[in-house]
Amino acid sequence: MSFGLPAYGIQAMLKEGHKHLSGLDEAVLKNIDACKQLSDITRTSLGPNGMNKMVINHLDKLFVTNDAATIVDELEVQHPAAKILVLAGKAQQEEIGDGANLTISFAGELLQNAEELIRMGLHPSDIISGYTKAVNKTVAILDELVEKGSETMDVRNKDEVFNRMRASVASKQFGQEDVLCPLIADACIQVCPKNPANFNVDNVRVAKLLGGGLHNSLVVRGMVLKGDTVGTIKRVEKAKIAVFAGGIDTSATETKGTVLIHTAEQLENYAKTEEAKVEELVKAVVDSGAKVVVSGAAVGDMALHFCERYKLMVLKISSKFELRRFCRTTGAVALLKLSQPNPDELGYADSISVEEIGGARVTLVKNEQGGNSVSTVVLRGSTDSILDDLERAVDDGVNTYKAMCRDSRILPGAAATEIELARRLKDFALKETDLDQYAIAKFAESFEMVPKILAENAGLNAMEIISSLYAEHASGNSCVGIDLEEGVCKDVSTMNIWDIYVTKYFALKYAADAACTVLRVDQIIMSKPAGGPRRDQQPGMDED
Repeated sequence: MSFGLPAYGIQAMLKEGHKHLSGLDEAVLKNIDACKQLSDITRTSLGPNGMNKMVINHLDKLFVTNDAATIVDELEVQHPAAKILVLAGKAQQEEIGDGANLTISFAGELLQNAEELIRMGLHPSDIISGYTKAVNKTVAILDELVEKGSETMDVRNKDEVFNRMRASVASKQFGQEDVLCPLIADACIQVCPKNPANFNVDNVRVAKLLGGGLHNSLVVRGMVLKGDTVGTIKRVEKAKIAVFAGGIDTSATETKGTVLIHTAEQLENYAKTEEAKVEELVKAVVDSGAKVVVSGAAVGDMALHFCERYKLMVLKISSKFELRRFCRTTGAVALLKLSQPNPDELGYADSISVEEIGGARVTLVKNEQGGNSVSTVVLRGSTDSILDDLERAVDDGVNTYKAMCRDSRILPGAAATEIELARRLKDFALKETDLDQYAIAKFAESFEMVPKILAENAGLNAMEIISSLYAEHASGNSCVGIDLEEGVCKDVSTMNIWDIYVTKYFALKYAADAACTVLRVDQIIMSKPAGGPRRDQQPGMDED
């Protein structure tokens, strides 16, 4: 440093090797551009005709999906501004479990329109204040667009659940929703507690088995465990179950001791006492009334021998999470060591049987009575990628069910809500007098992205569709959306396409918040990383 000119200004303040970007051109517009790139990736996957993306992550795992949450998760976005959009998508995924694509694509569209306003000469703070006003107005309009009578619903009525879930599942698996939705609805209704607000998503499990097709899929009341039983007993009816988390084996004694054996007879007796001890333990389990023992770890050969002798079915579940779910399904208490269980620690299942599905042996644990705590959707498909995508569709369906248990209000789907919001916000913008009106008008225009993308992804003429939607809505038909199959505008109530209110509400809220956060940034200062790998490149570090 001593040979060159002395540093001055911000150079002198920060150590060398730092990067400093400030001002509209360098910071704001660059940030907006990065966010636009991200939303360009997700937007082509929006809606039922959305295209799939092929993502290969750092572990060389291949994902073929149109689920935006999975795509942005696996992309490992580095740009700090684009990361804000990713976090908004993740927040939506955590909160509702669906609508991440709308969040990211809409935020990208808002920022793209903000860029036009900035180039026109508006200050970012004017745009932010306009966007904030527009969001508040949007929420007010959303309340007016709610379908009458949808405030109350019977979450155990399959038809009502099917109607609300259909659009969400169709956006992942278009054309298959009429097969998938009844399965998901069945599984959810089976495990719905007395107070639906306490519905737990984790209680609907998915088992993916290669082979067959989607029409071979089924719902099992209870659990499906991959793998066979340990012994020879393959089927038990109306069985009491004992669960041992620590495994079924002769445990080594606590104290270390040396045994001196002088004669063969003593050796024989020593072996016999061990056998007798194991038999005594197994017999104690049988005497408690249990027909099935479940082990959380290894099953010893000798213990297995006596279990077979006493006609006990032996299951091994090595995952402790799976073991917990098994206990929840059967109502058993996991015991730490092999001992006689109390009657109230035993679980119960109507039937446990081993079946072969498409070459894979699985153990079905069924509880046919109501009040069941776990149900499983068994998915069949020809490749792993298809099964993974089907699983994401089921997850979306189950999350939608949870959302409707919280708030059952619905809005017209198929872009009808978005066009109505765009129309009303434009009118609202005209009534504003200050600079906010330009930002509100651009916010309204951003809503046109949804019908535009839906039409483009389906190969229709977007401009024609949008203009005919506006014409219909202007004449008072606020429920008219796009029928993607026929490529015309239709009333959504005849097509039965409804969106859940909370999904839309949070998606638009998070998108606007993310866009405003990016617009608020006017300087980026990156200090030079110290030697060694950067924090986000260290192995095993969390991405966030």
